[in-house]
Amino acid sequence: MAGNQKVVPSDLEIAQAATPQPIDRIASKLGLRPQELEAHGALKAKIKLSVLDRLADRPSGKYIDVTAITPTPLGEGKSTTMVGLTQALGSELGKNVICCIRQPSMGPTFNIKGGAAGGGYSQVIPMEDFNLHLTGDIHAISVAHNLVAAALDSRLFHESRQSDEALAKRGIERLDIDPDTITWRRVVDVCDRSLREIAIGFNDDKLADGSPSPVFPRKTGFDITVS
Repeated sequence: MAGNQKVVPSDLEIAQAATPQPIDRIASKLGLRPQELEAHGALKAKIKLSVLDRLADRPSGKYIDVTAITPTPLGEGKSTTMVGLTQALGSELGKNVICCIRQPSMGPTFNIKGGAAGGGYSQVIPMEDFNLHLTGDIHAISVAHNLVAAALDSRLFHESRQSDEALAKRGIERLDIDPDTITWRRVVDVCDRSLREIAIGFNDDKLADGSPSPVFPRKTGFDITVS
């Protein structure tokens, strides 16, 4: 590099060079008690909702919303601005401040946009953990969502093959859902173009008598979980 220009490290280099404080120490500084934390390793934790009851008499704090209405494919800088603002209010002005930021989706993380932890010296660390799965909540949402999709297709399968009497013996009431009206698709937390439009149920395309199924195969697809 010519002259005295300083080479700025990459976001990843900055994140990996930092030494984060244990999450229980940070929680203690915020006035949280150990029993109010659900630890996910040494650097991550969830706060139990019971803390709301203990702090119910505390006055509400002030809320600053950082957002944008014209995002670019590479992001708009909302996270970096939010983390930087939190650093300024806390470290520089001595305010009691917390940055509340959403968990990134691995769809954009592995697409054009990249991670969502902020950037430079205004980012969330450990950056890799934050961008990749964090506490597993998005995965849990994916599984719950897909469980509903599986149950729906199972219902279509059984109703297409059994009489009302047979269903009643199993304690099932016929719903007669029109497959063409179903908008509940499956989800996955990656941007997988080949799964956006799919057909399912090829193994169930015939009834017991060999006639075509009125339900399967049918068209559906996958969305990104957080969308």
